[in-house]
Amino acid sequence: MQYVSTRATSASAARNPQSFSDILLAGLAPDGGLYLPAEYPQVTGAELDAWRKLSYAELAYEILRKFATDIPDADLRDLTARTYTPEVYRNARADESGADITPLRVLEDGANGKLVLQALSNGPTLAFKDMAMQLLGNLFEYALARNDDELNIFGATSGDTGSAAEYAMRGKRGVRVFMLSPHRKMSAFQTAQMFSLQDPNIFNIAVEGVFDDCQDLVKAVSNDLEFKARHKIGTVNSINWARVVAQVVYYFRGYLAATTNNEQKVSFTVPSGNFGNVCAGHIARMMGLPIERLIVATNENDVLDEFFRTGVYRVRASNETLHTSSPSMDISKASNFERFVYELVGRDAERTHALFRKVETHGGFDLSGAPGSDGDEFKLVAQYGFASGRSTHADRLATIRDVQRQYGITIDTHTADGVKVAREHVQPGVPMIVLETALAAKFNETIVEALGQDAARPAGFENIEALAQRFVVMQPDVGLMKAYIAERTGL
Repeated sequence: MQYVSTRATSASAARNPQSFSDILLAGLAPDGGLYLPAEYPQVTGAELDAWRKLSYAELAYEILRKFATDIPDADLRDLTARTYTPEVYRNARADESGADITPLRVLEDGANGKLVLQALSNGPTLAFKDMAMQLLGNLFEYALARNDDELNIFGATSGDTGSAAEYAMRGKRGVRVFMLSPHRKMSAFQTAQMFSLQDPNIFNIAVEGVFDDCQDLVKAVSNDLEFKARHKIGTVNSINWARVVAQVVYYFRGYLAATTNNEQKVSFTVPSGNFGNVCAGHIARMMGLPIERLIVATNENDVLDEFFRTGVYRVRASNETLHTSSPSMDISKASNFERFVYELVGRDAERTHALFRKVETHGGFDLSGAPGSDGDEFKLVAQYGFASGRSTHADRLATIRDVQRQYGITIDTHTADGVKVAREHVQPGVPMIVLETALAAKFNETIVEALGQDAARPAGFENIEALAQRFVVMQPDVGLMKAYIAERTGL
């Protein structure tokens, strides 16, 4: 399996295919593009039949071995076995089996269709990011030990990525984590999860700005190839291919759990801000998983919904990005969206590069086919199964109340966005699986507003906001960030 950059033009520094291990620690390609397989591995019906009997760890091994072909099978099997255990993904709810890492719960099953929730929040930080991040931590440690090397992770978070990365990397040999987050724009629980960590290899930086400012800083540092090489900079954001491919696994798991034979199809609704989670579903579909539709659910920051309705990708300015009650989706530059656009324009790297250069110079591009637009590829979106919808704060409150009243389940704000949009797209005969994003306790302020009571908390998280916190506040300045990293790496 070889990997290419979405911007691998004839003049590109990343035009030569790379192996999985080559790109594992790299993040962005040297040309600023994102890595994708030169071609997607295909899954057969016989494989799907066999995979129905596997544990989550065994399924992860079978899927990942199609992508990480340069890691010995025995090593990869050990990595997945150590990662996906009931001890790591401890169960947060008494009515679920701890042996099932991502259990399904049927919410609705009537004439209008079947609505199912796939729990992805049983990891250490109670969010779906743990599903990939725990594996990434083990992969990083494995690769660094093999080469007697070290890595300085420079990442950005709008809420859950940061804590998932830090919990996965804390204490890992040869790894430091420098995590940016928008100052005072995460929930109190999310903030405490990150800032309360006292491990010497964890550095939290609160940026005076929004998530997009944080993400721009990560890309700017990654694009300084000399600095990146000298300070051994890597990423854990979903621009990192290994993290996205690890998320592919739970789409297969959800499909296999919701069906009894390979003739059946399912759809997925995915709360999305940065397009990483739903990009994994796109990859699963490209591999041959029988997915009918992929529904992108956004909040008021509806850049992706606008594109999937109109073909116009219009990035908002920092002062236009709204601070909402589903803060992990308060994003207007969806960095993983480039991977899909690359497919949409026929894997034309020159064209992909030009379109995303226009994002930087003109704030977006237009593929609607209208006079004066940048192209007409929007007409091809449907063949990839995509549709979308939008949710507001009022929608979240109403959905949280309704799901609690009807099913006795308290869902978090992002999952509420997903359920609201899923109900608009559910079809008879095709189960609609909504990907849960986190436990409701992480967004307790809105749960109290919706239900008039606190969300239940798993053991060990009762008073997390009271813990001592360690972080620095900085302006969104690339030079300051480089100096901060350099001072602490000693490289």
